[in-house]
Amino acid sequence: MSICQDESAVQCAYDEVADTYADHFRATEPELPIELAMIEHFSSLLPDPRRVLDAGCGAGRMMPLLDALGCRVDGMDLSPGMVRRAQADHGQFHSQVGSLTALPFPDHAFDGVFSWYSTIHNPDDDLARILREAHRVLRPGGALLLAFQCGEGISDVSEGYRRRGHDITLHRYNRTAEQMSVRLTHTGFDETARLVRRAAAHERSDQAVLIATSTTNDISRHGRIDPSVLSAPASRR
Repeated sequence: MSICQDESAVQCAYDEVADTYADHFRATEPELPIELAMIEHFSSLLPDPRRVLDAGCGAGRMMPLLDALGCRVDGMDLSPGMVRRAQADHGQFHSQVGSLTALPFPDHAFDGVFSWYSTIHNPDDDLARILREAHRVLRPGGALLLAFQCGEGISDVSEGYRRRGHDITLHRYNRTAEQMSVRLTHTGFDETARLVRRAAAHERSDQAVLIATSTTNDISRHGRIDPSVLSAPASRR
């Protein structure tokens, strides 16, 4: 199955479900202790002043955790509806609308980029731009954290929202940890930590968290990526 889901469709979907999502996921209750440990490790890697972009912050539920770990947090999300909730629920942090593929920040603005399930709705072409943008806004030696469902193929994740009365269509692009690691390497990152865990009882997919540090400011030094390494065949799960 080949589906190209553009940003406008994702934005419209999350604008529609923003309040339902924010009311259901209020803080870090869905995260397991091992995932929280990975986030703590990420924060420990950051050089001072530990300024972090929560890239794809949604309604802002992860920003208080990053703040508690000593980070100076800015939030950004594609969905104005989600940003509205982030500003209402977590107004102590600055949050704004923006695209992961064209971050509205200058070069070397952050010590860390935190992407908690933010890239799952982006096809491979978008993902390449997202990683280049994350690299651009990171200071040398800064760190990137990526969390995502680990697998292959494309999943329709609309049904749960439809059961709550939202008529949306939303797809998720599943990737293996190895595929994401190859992407990182060819975008000027050095993977330093990886978590891949089996799906919990309430989940349908395995979960992955990767942490990588920025190794060079010249991503043109990194060669082209073999598409056969990156393209995951569709599979029935």
